[in-house]
Amino acid sequence: MKTDEKSGVQSPISYLRDHRGATGNNKLIVWIVLIVGFALSFAIPQFNIVNGYIQTIIMYVGINIILTASLNIVNGYMGEFSLGHAGFMAIGAYVASLLTLHVFPSSSSFFFFPLAVIAGGLGAALVSLIVAIPSFKTRGDYLALITLAFTYIVKSVIENIAAIGGPRGIVGIDKLTTLPWVFFWTVLSVWIMRNFVYSNFGRGVLSLREDEVASRLMSVNTQQVKFLAFALSSFFAGVAGALFAHLLQYINPNVFDISKSVDVLLMVYLGGIGSIGGSILGATIYTVLLEVLRPLGMFRMVLMPLLLVFLMIYRPRGIMGLRELRWLVPGQELKIVKRWRRKKVVNDANPAS
Repeated sequence: MKTDEKSGVQSPISYLRDHRGATGNNKLIVWIVLIVGFALSFAIPQFNIVNGYIQTIIMYVGINIILTASLNIVNGYMGEFSLGHAGFMAIGAYVASLLTLHVFPSSSSFFFFPLAVIAGGLGAALVSLIVAIPSFKTRGDYLALITLAFTYIVKSVIENIAAIGGPRGIVGIDKLTTLPWVFFWTVLSVWIMRNFVYSNFGRGVLSLREDEVASRLMSVNTQQVKFLAFALSSFFAGVAGALFAHLLQYINPNVFDISKSVDVLLMVYLGGIGSIGGSILGATIYTVLLEVLRPLGMFRMVLMPLLLVFLMIYRPRGIMGLRELRWLVPGQELKIVKRWRRKKVVNDANPAS
């Protein structure tokens, strides 16, 4: 390992050579996990490796990961507090369901299903832009109240439109959500959100969380960043809603009330704010715990909010708050962090005289 004799800092060429293997190993592990996961998503239902109940729970875990990671963009990375995720999920669920039932040919609905999912996400994203106009003129508690009101507005509008089922909801939805589709959409969603977080726009989102005034002074277009983050978050809430509707095969307005938003909030703060890996962990733990505690009946709905209370007292940032799984960090980012740490160690060991 070559270092500069005066500063003791490793040269860029030798640094990249030494750490190229570690980054390559991470990528290899990620690709192996993805290939094995994709193969299992086909093999599990095909050969009944686990029963249908467990398969359904696995699919709910995937859908909840999409919901949790998407809300984390607003509540975790941007530092705002939104309670409107259930409303965007409802829009995605209803748009996708109406398309597969009344627009796309029933004989080819399986092939048009990806288009229905994307349309559900786009519908939620378009509505989010309308909601964002008044929402981002406020912050903190006021933003929470506006998004909470939005959830009730969506629920009330759906209940009063008889053409889409009204309070009875929509029945007879084809079960188009399968394990391979859930795996595909979960991986795609996490990948897109991870790339967004580490993009220039993602840096702008993080700067808003720290200090919006300072961000504006540093030439960050705060309005553009807010709208983009909110639209992306809502898009994936709509995608999750579309998958949810075609798994449950029945939806009604009561499915998307405030309790659904609270469930997603629980998963976000359980896994950790500002962490996609935490979102994956929180969604998995919460979904599995709900099923493990199912024999307790309604008492489980008391225990889960209590879990949030204890979490806020003893670990306010969640299990992985403001930290990230190594596999989800881009290789270039890892190199920069390692380089900074090495320089810090050298500077601490050789303080300026």
